[in-house]
Amino acid sequence: MSTVTYKPRMQTKYSTEVVPALMKKFGYTTVMQCPKLIKICLNQGVKGSVADKKLIDVAIEEMSNITGQKAVATMSKKDISNFKLRKNMPIGTRVTLRGKNMFDFLDRFVSVSLPRVRDFKGINDKAFDGRGNYTIGINEQIIFPEIDIDKLPRISGMDITFVTSARTNEEAYELLKELGMPFKNLNVKNN
Repeated sequence: MSTVTYKPRMQTKYSTEVVPALMKKFGYTTVMQCPKLIKICLNQGVKGSVADKKLIDVAIEEMSNITGQKAVATMSKKDISNFKLRKNMPIGTRVTLRGKNMFDFLDRFVSVSLPRVRDFKGINDKAFDGRGNYTIGINEQIIFPEIDIDKLPRISGMDITFVTSARTNEEAYELLKELGMPFKNLNVKNN
């Protein structure tokens, strides 16, 4: 009896389509020079978590459902009396995805979640940090099909950071574009 190993669709696309396209565009001599996606980090601040501790549990459950991986609470680093905040109080949630979970999330994000954004015209190509990483802010977590709108206590947003091994913004842009990220076509001049 043979065991079939699961390989995500985006991972296959990366090795068969993206790498050859990047090698041709940038003139790399080996496959190892091609930039790759290292991890995807999701981060969500929970408003009102100081007053109501249950909001953190709900946010952890939501983010775990969205990513398919257990989320953890982020803790405050110092005391801030104006916000009634004490050190090590839970104030948000985060998840870091790697490997198969990362490619599965990217596939669902590009093909299912982003098209559900209201008045969606593409994502901004100006959010690169200069070292090949890209961060996008999501205003409503209801774009993810894993979220049940009827059971939602409140609508909140999150930040999603795509960490790549690219050395420049241009390499990272081409990598994410080849992986299917729908960037706005801002660089085209109207005639």
